[in-house]
Amino acid sequence: MNDTVDDAGGAPVAPPHGYTADKDAYLRRLKRIEGQVRGIARMVSEDSYCIDILTQVAAVNKALHAVSIGLLEEHIGHCVVSAAAESPEAGDAKVREASDAIARLLR
Repeated sequence: MNDTVDDAGGAPVAPPHGYTADKDAYLRRLKRIEGQVRGIARMVSEDSYCIDILTQVAAVNKALHAVSIGLLEEHIGHCVVSAAAESPEAGDAKVREASDAIARLLR
């Protein structure tokens, strides 16, 4: 994880979010997904074959799933671990938050 420098004392501090170190990679992936979605819209506009469109929708879903898993791993490895080090109550709250996010992803 890349540390940032605290303005006050020059001591390294953790980035604000677990994904911060990989932010550019996430943005590239999301831009690629955005392009895929535009391609699907174009396919619908051009009356492409249903199965071809569904194949592309499945590819977008898989790509979004990969982004979700990555963000979840970053959240657990950074936010949950940091909160657990702070206090058991803060750790429990972050675990509940992560569990709720997993439940939303599984719906």
